[in-house]
Amino acid sequence: MGRNVLLLVNQNKPDAVAAEREVRALIERHGSLVARLDAAGPMTIPDTGFDLVVVMGGDGTLLAAARACADRGVPLLGVNLGSVGFMAEFDLETLSDQAASVFGRGELATQRAPVIHAAIRGPDGAGGLEKPRAEEIALNEFVVTAGPPYKMVAIRMELDGSPGPRVVGDGLIVRTPTGSTAYNVSAGGPIVSPNVGAYVVTPIAAHSLSFRPIVIPFGTSLALTIERANEVDIVGADGDCVPAESHGTTLMGDGQVNHRLHEGDRIEIGLSPTPIHLVLSGETTYWQTLMEKMRWATPPQSRGR
Repeated sequence: MGRNVLLLVNQNKPDAVAAEREVRALIERHGSLVARLDAAGPMTIPDTGFDLVVVMGGDGTLLAAARACADRGVPLLGVNLGSVGFMAEFDLETLSDQAASVFGRGELATQRAPVIHAAIRGPDGAGGLEKPRAEEIALNEFVVTAGPPYKMVAIRMELDGSPGPRVVGDGLIVRTPTGSTAYNVSAGGPIVSPNVGAYVVTPIAAHSLSFRPIVIPFGTSLALTIERANEVDIVGADGDCVPAESHGTTLMGDGQVNHRLHEGDRIEIGLSPTPIHLVLSGETTYWQTLMEKMRWATPPQSRGR
């Protein structure tokens, strides 16, 4: 008896739609297809009935699926039909070669990917904080981004209850090892092995020559207080000015979910108790993928001499 598979297909990717029939045939030949869902929008994931999730799209589709399936405790297998596919290790050829083992009852090689949680609390007007008005999880990173009108923001860090530095600039990234090759790298942060149990905190265009990315263990209590934010108001039908919730300083999770931030807000970040397990193809190592797909340490091109 093979595995019970939930298939998630990004309908916005023509290559994923075109390849669906082939993938369904592989699943049904060696296991059982219990359901198929569109991964292009919000997903309602069944509570039980499956023991493997196959995600057809790219890394963005896999990130969305990971958040949707985070509390199901089921491994995710990404089939790359996007551009880079750094996290989605399988292509159609690899999946076809390993289908009997993957969809049958062969042993799955997986990578444990930590999930981080953020809670946003606003001031209660009496010197304290309200209950969280928003909570979110992320597999790659949380980003506090300045947002329009793109003036510098100020963020106060707190580590294990101890006051930390004040970051002034375009924002701040808090990311997991899984997300070290994403926005973090573009902002000058380090690449970290996926086996390292730590966050990296990377400033975005910090107004300081001495603020460098830091690596802190997952057991650390991390909080960010928004001391200065970009506020954008719009004029309502009645002539009153109201906050534009889609603009201004924002907390982004995995580049896909957004929550508006205001001055005085506190963001408490910690490790979620349930990790995501990503199925590995076994055909390449993390470092080989880094060199081949991200072009890590690629030397300058010579003239062929």
